[in-house]
Amino acid sequence: MSHILSAQNVNKKFGSFQALKNVNINISKGKIVGLIGPNGAGKTTLLKSVLGLDSCEGELKVLGIDPYKKRSDLMKEICFIADVAVLPKWIKVSQLLTFTEQTHPNFSLDQAKQFLSKTKIKMDHKVKELSKGMTAQLHLAIVMSINAKLLVLDEPTLGLDILFRKQFYDNLLNDYFDNERTIIITTHQVEEIEHILTDVVFIREGEIVLNANMDELTNSYFEVMVGQDNYEEALSHKPLTMRKVFGKHIMLFNSTSRDVIETLGEVQRPSVSDLFVALMQEDQA
Repeated sequence: MSHILSAQNVNKKFGSFQALKNVNINISKGKIVGLIGPNGAGKTTLLKSVLGLDSCEGELKVLGIDPYKKRSDLMKEICFIADVAVLPKWIKVSQLLTFTEQTHPNFSLDQAKQFLSKTKIKMDHKVKELSKGMTAQLHLAIVMSINAKLLVLDEPTLGLDILFRKQFYDNLLNDYFDNERTIIITTHQVEEIEHILTDVVFIREGEIVLNANMDELTNSYFEVMVGQDNYEEALSHKPLTMRKVFGKHIMLFNSTSRDVIETLGEVQRPSVSDLFVALMQEDQA
């Protein structure tokens, strides 16, 4: 199996509304992929198809199988975290762990207990007694104790403060991820996960705007901090976007014009969020 996920000309309609438009993506194992797009871009629709929760047109394979037709087989090999609130409020932690052990063949109860021993979560706690941060820790401990090939995270830290968000991703990277596993993440807090991503996929109105690894982004786009003396010349090269910071103009360019423009100011790598905004604006234009 060459790809963990392969989508070829995937489309999805809801009545007359087309939520996905000819989506083509290949994701290999050992990748951490950021699926990034504005609200209503099609991120959740695509993830539902990947998880086998909804059908789609085109060819979609996850771990080599059709996720919609063979979802029961698929769920033995993947894990999913959406909002931490999906855990039932009435259940005790011990009951939740026992239930997971009985229903998922690749779950390790001992490993889950080991992860939870590093937190303030007790076995007799009910989910409704936990804070949002503690619930996220519980959810992540369960997921990290499942020997899965693919982990899908849809806004997993929504509503958590910055300390818990950082801890969540640090634990994910240090205690779970390896070259045999693949992670797909959607989030609006792109700047917090940028350092862990190997690849990014930008989606807008159901279409893929960009699909690249982080090294390609570094080679394809660059920012220049331009002073007033070089402003007009830099502007003549038609930057993708421009913003002003402390009296200087920060312009984003495509690498095709790098040899000339990098002499006009300080060159820096754009953040994923800045690049996303630029490409969304360019696409709208």
